[in-house]
Amino acid sequence: MRIRIIPVTPFHQNCTLLICEKTQQAAVVDPGGDVPRILQAIAEEGVTVEKIFITHAHLDHAGGTAELAKSLNVPIEGPHKDDTYWIEGFDMQSQMFGFPKLEKFTPSRWLEDGDTVSFGAVEMAVLHCPGHTPGHVVFVDHASQQALVGDVLFRGSIGRTDFPMGNHEQLITAIKTKLWPLPDETKFVSGHGPESTFGKEKKTNPYIY
Repeated sequence: MRIRIIPVTPFHQNCTLLICEKTQQAAVVDPGGDVPRILQAIAEEGVTVEKIFITHAHLDHAGGTAELAKSLNVPIEGPHKDDTYWIEGFDMQSQMFGFPKLEKFTPSRWLEDGDTVSFGAVEMAVLHCPGHTPGHVVFVDHASQQALVGDVLFRGSIGRTDFPMGNHEQLITAIKTKLWPLPDETKFVSGHGPESTFGKEKKTNPYIY
């Protein structure tokens, strides 16, 4: 699996294009906005997008979901149903974050811990990692040792828990019980900022102890 990062929204959110190199099928993770930019990247790669995956329903991650799904005529998978509050609150979020009013969506499939998602020949594990939002999920490709962690974990930092329904204790527990057992070599893409590995963050991240 190959990953192309597409920065979107004023928050420089890492929308990611996941590409199955065997089939040239693809999935888009967290299309927060700037849909024309995402469509341009898809065209440049010459791939066919099968699905949209959502880690959590904050607007900078999910704001462009309905528009992109209609443009590509593809299903939406994720997040966990506990993020319904954030999807139903898109209007509130638009005001909170200074975004234009955006269309809500209903996922084709809500995701649970232990589920898998797939596109092309790639199958990814789904981990429910609440704390930043109650329905946040993480996608892990064990075969290529790559993960998409949304706003759970960053290089040298962790996700905010001061938004409504955030929970710091849940976030730390999710990182320790769901992410740390994965191989240290696993490289992850966060929702913002540079990539890192779980092994590096175990040793150096000052927010997890």
